[in-house]
Amino acid sequence: MLTPAEIAAAADSLDQAERTRVQTGLISLKYPAIDMADAYAIQAHWVKQKIARGGKVIGWKIGLTSKAMQYALNIDIPDSGVLFEDMVFEDGATVPADRFIQPRIEAELAFVMKAPLRGPGVSVFDVINATDHVTPALEILDTRILRVDPETKKARTIFDTISDNAANAGIVTGGRAMRPDQLDLRWVGAIVSRNAEVEETGLGAGVLNQPARGIAWLANRLAQYGEGIEAGQIVLAGSFIRPIEARHGDTIVADFGPYGTVSSYFA
Repeated sequence: MLTPAEIAAAADSLDQAERTRVQTGLISLKYPAIDMADAYAIQAHWVKQKIARGGKVIGWKIGLTSKAMQYALNIDIPDSGVLFEDMVFEDGATVPADRFIQPRIEAELAFVMKAPLRGPGVSVFDVINATDHVTPALEILDTRILRVDPETKKARTIFDTISDNAANAGIVTGGRAMRPDQLDLRWVGAIVSRNAEVEETGLGAGVLNQPARGIAWLANRLAQYGEGIEAGQIVLAGSFIRPIEARHGDTIVADFGPYGTVSSYFA
């Protein structure tokens, strides 16, 4: 396990990278003994720094929910990060050119909670009952850590991603608000275009076979730390497409069919 000083140093490097828009080196390369608990400890330390500066937590994101992404990182569980108020963009908003380092986009469903969820033992049915509505969403990912070390050619690991607040950077919601018990979330899907060209398509079933299952996983994981999902919070349930690079000048539109669209322009 990493020492408290090493955890603090890693969090500081991520914070500086986000502020300066200059990526830091792989944490997994600097600390080869890092494990999952260390990675979440680094994330938690960074989150506390943001809160101390006035940051307001509004919810959570769940990542690595698809088999394709889990295979790519050689894991078999999702990961999670924290959503802050300053990450929110309006539907159709312009993302400033100097806001992110290497932004990418994912399409998913956002769950807005009307009741708290606290594990252990939270089920999919508990999630449905605690949810006020779900809405189409785009998640903006960013990488404060290098994707590949230039010298060793070593790629990021799950420990780097978790430390980096699960690569969480922004959220855009739009389309229709939907009651989760009035539709089959497995069949809610999106056609995602970049500059009017279709890049990715996907269905909610790609998220652990049921997007609500990731919310249950998160509530049960948080219980290990005496935490939970609070009423009023937003939870991004996990992407059902591969990440799309969002370059300067790109317009990203996710068409959820009868459930509306959500979009963003990157200056």
